[in-house]
Amino acid sequence: MGKQAMQSVVDDWVEAYKQDRNVALLDLINFFIQCSGCQGMVTAEMFQSLHKKDVMQKMTENFDEESGLQYKKFIAYPWILTVTWPVDVGNEDYPLIRTGPYWKKFKANFCEFIAVLVQQCQCSILYDSYLMDTIISLLTGLADSMVRAFRHTSTLAAMKLLTAVLSVRLNLDVNKHNAQRLYEVEKKRISGKRTSYRLDQLERKRKEYEHKLLEIQNMMNAIFKGTFLNRYRDVIPEVRATCIEEIGRWIETYPDAFLNDSYLKYIGWMLYDKQAEVRLKCLLGLQGIYSRKEFVSRMDLFTIRFKDRIVSMPLDKDHEVAVQAMKLLMLMSQNCEDVLSAEDCETLYQFVYTTHRPLAVAAGEFLYKRLLSHEGDEEVQPKGGGKFGASTDQLKRLIRFFLDSKLHKHVAYLIDSLWDWAGKFLKDWECMTTLLLKNAEEDGEELNDAYQSALIEIILATVREAAEGHPPVGRGAAKKILSVKEKKIQLEDCTKITEHFIMVLPRLLAKYSTDAQKVANLLQIPQYYDLDVYSTGHLEKHLDALLREMKDIVAKHSDMSVLEVSSRTYYVLCSEEIAIYSQVNRALSQLIDELMGQLNQLLDGFWQKAEGFCTDAGEISRMQSLLRRVAAFHNAHDLTKWNLCDKTLRLLVFEMEHGSLPVLIIVPALQCTYFSLLWQVVAVSENSPKETLFALGREMRRFSQICMHFLHHKDKDVKEKAFLILCDWLLILSHQDANNNEEAVGLLDYLPSTSLQEKLLLFIQENVFMGEEEESKDLTEEEERKDESCKLDNLREKRSLLAAYCKLIAYNVVEMTAAAEIYKYYVKTYNDFGDIIKETLSKTRHNNKIQSTKTLIICLQQLFQAHAESHDSSGGLDFFSASFANMKELARRFSLTFGWDPVKSRESVAMIHKEGIEFAFQGANGVHGKCLPPNLSFLLIISEFSNKLLKPDKRLVYAYLQRYVAEPLPCRGDEWQPLISYRNSLLANEDEESSVLGSSGEWSPVSTSKTPSFKRKLSNGSLPETSRTEATKKAPEPQCASQLASAAGKSRKRLKSQEMHLQEHLPFLCPGGLRGRDCKDEIKTEDVSEEGQAEDTAEDVDVDVVGADQDS
Repeated sequence: MGKQAMQSVVDDWVEAYKQDRNVALLDLINFFIQCSGCQGMVTAEMFQSLHKKDVMQKMTENFDEESGLQYKKFIAYPWILTVTWPVDVGNEDYPLIRTGPYWKKFKANFCEFIAVLVQQCQCSILYDSYLMDTIISLLTGLADSMVRAFRHTSTLAAMKLLTAVLSVRLNLDVNKHNAQRLYEVEKKRISGKRTSYRLDQLERKRKEYEHKLLEIQNMMNAIFKGTFLNRYRDVIPEVRATCIEEIGRWIETYPDAFLNDSYLKYIGWMLYDKQAEVRLKCLLGLQGIYSRKEFVSRMDLFTIRFKDRIVSMPLDKDHEVAVQAMKLLMLMSQNCEDVLSAEDCETLYQFVYTTHRPLAVAAGEFLYKRLLSHEGDEEVQPKGGGKFGASTDQLKRLIRFFLDSKLHKHVAYLIDSLWDWAGKFLKDWECMTTLLLKNAEEDGEELNDAYQSALIEIILATVREAAEGHPPVGRGAAKKILSVKEKKIQLEDCTKITEHFIMVLPRLLAKYSTDAQKVANLLQIPQYYDLDVYSTGHLEKHLDALLREMKDIVAKHSDMSVLEVSSRTYYVLCSEEIAIYSQVNRALSQLIDELMGQLNQLLDGFWQKAEGFCTDAGEISRMQSLLRRVAAFHNAHDLTKWNLCDKTLRLLVFEMEHGSLPVLIIVPALQCTYFSLLWQVVAVSENSPKETLFALGREMRRFSQICMHFLHHKDKDVKEKAFLILCDWLLILSHQDANNNEEAVGLLDYLPSTSLQEKLLLFIQENVFMGEEEESKDLTEEEERKDESCKLDNLREKRSLLAAYCKLIAYNVVEMTAAAEIYKYYVKTYNDFGDIIKETLSKTRHNNKIQSTKTLIICLQQLFQAHAESHDSSGGLDFFSASFANMKELARRFSLTFGWDPVKSRESVAMIHKEGIEFAFQGANGVHGKCLPPNLSFLLIISEFSNKLLKPDKRLVYAYLQRYVAEPLPCRGDEWQPLISYRNSLLANEDEESSVLGSSGEWSPVSTSKTPSFKRKLSNGSLPETSRTEATKKAPEPQCASQLASAAGKSRKRLKSQEMHLQEHLPFLCPGGLRGRDCKDEIKTEDVSEEGQAEDTAEDVDVDVVGADQDS
């Protein structure tokens, strides 16, 4: 509805009110009731006597059992209203909380209607002492209802009504002020005369305004005291949020009346509310207040009282609340002098490193405006000033802040947080490189080593941010889609980066060529170039300078970080689509020729020795450096034509046969061989001859055997590297397509044998889960720090090993059942490896739900058997032992992985119970398992999954359990307690729960009157004897089952389709698919009756105890 249409409707109602106010008011009352979602009716009777004693007795709210209606009586003076509505109006489905654009527009129109109503009535009937009294009484009465639909709607209406009345109050203040001024002017003008008609007229006008203001004030007080004070602590968070939102608006709109501690305290108190929505409204209201400097001076007491709470709120678990808290602190910092201490600011600065980008950006604004752009501190101004004086000052402040942040070293996160606020000086790469190229002898000032390293990291982070245009990894779910304007800025920045660093980067590399960390960062900058600038700008000479420096760096350094970055940069520059390809490719070939020449020379000398291999330390070091360089380049470049594979394979075979090869050479030799074989696999084409394929297949199998051999190497680094390479090797080979060459796929296909799978699993168990725990020693602080660093490095290596193996499970390279051995350590190693194991479980479940479930069962069964074997000597299982408690906790964690929708996991959970029951009664002696089964305690383990069963499935599981314990059993002993506990878990929330044990101490079977009837038959179609006897005693009952719908309210159609799907895969839920020992009967699934559905879906009326959480 448009504004004009709404004004027309209100005008029509005002005219109707002037003709017959009682009828019009009844229409308005019905309007408010119907906006609450109530489809009932309202009746009214006039309240004639103020002294009627039974008035308060009439103010009731009850449920009429005979008519099935709810009704409420209350005063809306001079009326006594009776509202009657169906019982289902109290549920959680009424207009104000419904979702969708229609209901969002409804709420906006509802609020707009109240504002227009007051606006259109302010010059006529607003002050007739009848309209507003009735509306306020109505809304106050409804706001006290226990039905949340009434309470929520009336509270919103009352708050909006006070806001509308407040706007009228402001207009009256202006009119009264103008009238007072005119009165003073007129009084001075006719001071010599006794009377004046104009003066009397202005006096009457002024008094009229005062009278209206008094009435408006009474209305405001009635609404505030009658509704706000009762509802700002309502049990419904939406009601509390509405109250706080409006009081914030009142304070900002009319500070003369509301900007004092009597009203501010309500916002302060609700900053501690449990619901994020309410806390958010508090912060938004305070932002409007603190943004105006004229208000801040009147909030000293509030600021002192609640500052600590606001400072702590950026740590709020709700992201939006944390962001708005940081923005509020920014406003407080700007408009309140010294309100934040240095410790507060240091704490808030650290939020620039948070992973939630909106909060980090808000913290970046706080950091930039509070610290970086502050002009008072001149202690780091560069000598001589110059054109980079301001940027230099800001850069040094930023570097000092980064170096002082001992907890965080993520410069990419810092730059991303500041990008929206400090983008101008962060893109001043000319200033940054000038600082790096300064020499102390020439310029008299040079950055120290720490500042230089930090500045180079900042340069790299700014270049990456400008060139990629999206946040760093870990901050933001995905790469954002750039707008046309952002794309244009990105291209301009790339061109600016290229044009500047093409000339400057060779000089920087030359200056810092000996520092591995600085060089590794600087060498990444060309990866963000617009490489066409080299040819279009005729800057090939600068490319030659860059290639010379890179070649010198490769010759100087053997650090893998430098070598890998160099290899990657060569790969980016050596793209066939750009004009400089031939120049870069020629330089790369020359570099590889030199490296391979030196390597061949060393290898020839080594093999010519009589003893087979030289052990000279100097030459071993040279060999290691050359192999590391070649391996780094072989990772990104195809070096097959240099025939490296044969040379490195010979080294590895020599180590297998003699075991005297230095460890420093084995690891890079393994890498070189691995990369060489991968390039050969990639090069396989449709026309590859069979001889080539057979030769490649032999080399692949030979290399796999070498890696298997090195799994038992004495050196830790060698066997871990062999394991990682072998896992990646198996993963790649099992998923390669050999360029659509089916024959090549058949020849090169390599799946791990059973023995290899066992070796891989054994390696994980020995090197990841069974590491020796070091005894605690008395260490100094420095030694403790080093020891902690070593432990972290060791943990990182173990996580890499486990992740490599879990990928083989997730992608079906090894048998999924191998995951059972991994799952055993889920609880024990949750802090270190829980995320990897949980992701593996998720992937396997996505691949094959049934097989993944069987793996969980196998895991629990193996743990139970190990526990039982360890307690055989003690004469029984200990339910209170640590190992049994760990099994139950593991089962509980497994059950949590099935999520909240039991329909999706129905098949899997049912299988767990089926397999668990069979395992529990495995090996039982006697008829129908009357002798104690040895694995009966396993029922306690699978009872952790009972809460994931749908109600019909619980009954089916219970019926299946009855097959093994068909007759009543004596259960006074503790040995049968697992069976009783498991049965109770299946009958939870059922009518049978009250009769778990019979009066004689025996386990009484479920009464047919309280449980669904299960049709039983033998394979020949006849009833068993027990069922035949029951059939003669009782007539067949109609089938009934409770609702199959999940907690999310899934439809019956979906569930029926689920049952049909289950009958195909899960014999437990279909006839004839599952048979107990010595039991020939079958179970039939039941259809869901409408009666059962109605019984389970019926909900109580959603009635809240108003003010239940209020303090006295």
